[in-house]
Amino acid sequence: MKYFIGVVPSDEYKKKIIGFQQKWKNHWITDVVEPHITLKAQGGLTPDKEWIIKVKEICNNCSPFTISVNKPTFFGEDILYLSATSNELYKLHLNVVEKISPSDDLIKKYFELDDFIPHMTLGKTYFGLSKQELQEMAKLAEEELSPYPTIEVNFIRIYQEVEPLKYVKYLDIPLSK
Repeated sequence: MKYFIGVVPSDEYKKKIIGFQQKWKNHWITDVVEPHITLKAQGGLTPDKEWIIKVKEICNNCSPFTISVNKPTFFGEDILYLSATSNELYKLHLNVVEKISPSDDLIKKYFELDDFIPHMTLGKTYFGLSKQELQEMAKLAEEELSPYPTIEVNFIRIYQEVEPLKYVKYLDIPLSK
């Protein structure tokens, strides 16, 4: 079993993103996972689930906060995402990674700590799009997905892989300071 932790936009904006992603018939990202901003990737999130207790402790001492979603940007030529900014999200990411203590190799593999770039993925070549389609998607995203929202973060969501490349909600943990 694999897990990761994310932040979910409002249901309204989530539907807007999914509708946008589904305009490309050969794009299957919506079959993999709902739109989200990754807070903590898979590294160190073990099947024994002992780490959930640590995450709950951190969330219990964390106040709700906001994330500003911004314009589309690329990782290389193969991944298009909406950028996201929030000092509180960085702090929460740091706290969770430090408490779970994945190996340095896992931190590097999953772009955590100094390499952490909050984002909401719109499309990837891995999920069926060409580089040209990603360029078209980027242009259309500016028209169709703006104004970009501010996400109110009152909880975080743990996702579980239920089959290869299929993640679903496992548990929501409230922020409650």
